Formats: sequence, C-alpha cells, structure tokens
Amino acid sequence: MVPISELADDLRAGQRAAISRAITLIESRRADHRADARELLADLTSSMRQDDTKQTVRVGISGVPGVGKSTFIEALGMYLIERGHRVGVLAVDPSSVRTGGSVLGDKTRMSRLAVSPDAYIRPSPSAGTLGGVARATSQAMTVLEASGFDVVLVETVGVGQSEITVAGMVDTFLFLTLARTGDALQGMKKGILEIADVLCVNKADGDRVREAEATSKDLAGALRLVYAGTQDWVPPVLTCSAIEGTGIDTVWSRVIRHREFMGPNGLKDKRAQQQLDFTWALVRDELDQRLRTDPDVKAMRAQIRAAVLSGEMPAATAADQILAAWDA
Repeated sequence: MVPISELADDLRAGQRAAISRAITLIESRRADHRADARELLADLTSSMRQDDTKQTVRVGISGVPGVGKSTFIEALGMYLIERGHRVGVLAVDPSSVRTGGSVLGDKTRMSRLAVSPDAYIRPSPSAGTLGGVARATSQAMTVLEASGFDVVLVETVGVGQSEITVAGMVDTFLFLTLARTGDALQGMKKGILEIADVLCVNKADGDRVREAEATSKDLAGALRLVYAGTQDWVPPVLTCSAIEGTGIDTVWSRVIRHREFMGPNGLKDKRAQQQLDFTWALVRDELDQRLRTDPDVKAMRAQIRAAVLSGEMPAATAADQILAAWDA
C-alpha cells in the first residue's frame, strides 16, 4: 500500500491511477482502510483552496426511468471538455437486493467520455445504502476536486430517496424528465419541487419536439404556482436532446445562473450545512458498522433471527434485546 502522504501528492498531481486507488480506499468497509481514508481526506482538505468563487461545480443529475441520464451526462461532459473543463463523473449503480452485485456499465454507456483524458468516470455500487447513493460519493467528490477536476457530475439511480440524498451533496440538482409520460407530471410531487434547481425535458428531437415543448410549458406553469409570492430561485424548465446535442448549452447556462443566484456567501453556507449533515451521516454509518461487528450482537443474532421468523418474539422486543447487548 502506498503511504497516504504519497497518495495525496499523486492525487494533487492528477495521476489517474491514484484517483482510482483513493476512491477504492474510501469505498472499502475494512476498518484499517476507513482509517486510512480519513487520513487521506484530512490531508486533501487541509491543502485545498478555500476560495468559494473558484470551487468545483457540483451537479447532481437524476430523472425518471428511461430518460437517458447516461446519454445526457456524456453529451454535457463532452460539451464542457470542449470548453476547457475537466469533468469527473460519479455514477451510482443500484446493487442487487439478492446478490449485492452491480452491473457497473456506465463506462460502456459513456464510451466517448470514457476515453477522454479530461474526464474521469467512476461507476460505483450503491451497496444497499439509502436511496442507492453510495456512502463514499461525497468523499469521492473531494478526491476528484483535489485532482483538478473543476466539474463533478453525480448520476443517481433515480428511484425513491436517491434524489433527496444526492441533492444534499451538490450545488445544483438537475432533474430530467420525458414528454407524454405518466412520470412527467407524477414526478413533480412536492419532494422533487423542493429540491430540483433545474428541470429539463430530454429527447426533444424528431417528431417529439412539440410534445417536449408542451410538457415543458406544463411543468413551468406548475412551478410558477408553487413559487408564487416568494423570492426564491424558480427552477427553469428546459428542453434538450442529448442524442443530437441540442439545448445542452442552455442547460449548462442555467446551472451557472443558479450558482450566481446563490452568490459566494449562499454557496458557502449551503456547503457548510451539507458538511454538517454529512458529519451526522458518517456517525450513523459508523454506528451501524460497529453494531454489525459487535461480538455480543453477533452471538445472539442467530437466536434473535429464529425467534422473530417463528413469530415467538415481536420486532420491538428483538430490537430492544439487540440494543441491550450493544449497550452492555
């Protein structure tokens, strides 16, 4: 294993192999690896510049099933690279609830972006974490930023709680939808309205352009009602075609405009609150790991499992006994 200080230096030098090693380290659940990861992140964070106006742009991207998130991310990534940016992509794949495995096929779906020297794509298994967003995603962003990537795109699984989770890690949350689908308006439930900063109707190409524009107007009207009478940022609703590359520039301009709307102080406050929330998330994760590996809990796990499955012990009682063993 490379010394942590040397690994940190290699990251700051932008070595791709070091990026992969670092993210693998922070994704590991081994106790010694977790300790090394904390040391690495402390080293990187202490040396990173604190100029909020020049921080990496963090964008979360989610959407309804079949919306074409990977195709859109590749189109956006190539657009940014052509304009001198370095783009990191963290794509979280859903893990199987039965086997724990993941396909991790994002590099295949982003073939052009994957071979660009100015891009780095990291597919990661969700590993059963809440909402399909890996615990290490926030830390992986720090690694990419330290390595000189000025834009980080986080693709979520796009189901359940994942949107809420990733919105708590990024500066701007982009929600993709489609025209003429039940999910288009159904997706505009209160939770999405509260966290989406930019909305975009994808696949506005061919004979679907008018449908996409109609859907965009419907969603924009709904948003105006939600934000009526407030001074908050009103999420714009755009149309684009990731395949044809149309509208991508407008989407990015709205992302930058949202960042400008927050201003340096607003962005600083938002990231500070995210770090506080992330602190408690790490505490909960660490407590979960300690509970699972506690020898007293392990000793009674089989007995508790059998009693609950047979109906002899209610779940509340079982939970009390597990916690009592942990407290002891």
